[in-house]
Amino acid sequence: MAITLEAIAYKTAKRGVMKPTFCANVTVERGVENDIFGRPGKRQVTVMSQQQWQLACEQINVDLDWLTRRANLLISGYQFNAKDVGKIISIGTDLQLQITGETDPCKKMEIAHPGLEQALLPDWRGGVTCRVIQAGLIQPDDQVTIA
Repeated sequence: MAITLEAIAYKTAKRGVMKPTFCANVTVERGVENDIFGRPGKRQVTVMSQQQWQLACEQINVDLDWLTRRANLLISGYQFNAKDVGKIISIGTDLQLQITGETDPCKKMEIAHPGLEQALLPDWRGGVTCRVIQAGLIQPDDQVTIA
């Protein structure tokens, strides 16, 4: 099954609203263009699996928009796990992200919807944190490889 970039989002303020975008320049210096948390580091870009998000929503019996999770990128066709740390996510022709760890669900998820924080805890459903290795311009429907 092909892995595909489904959506891109960023926030311009701490605790700010997630803003979806139809394309983004992702750089080593700034992460996802315009994102407040894009500075270099282990949590520069967050990536979430559509399938894992759906599992969390099914567990609490609600259909929430992926933006509720506050991740930068949504991919389909892959489910993250602990063995992915250190792997490279390639998106489109140029972008390369290195997986640095699990995105731990926080109290913001519980505030967004009761039970969501607990539903995101198992099996890396909250997604992964990444650092940018090589910059690139990305857009939904770009092909993704994880190796």
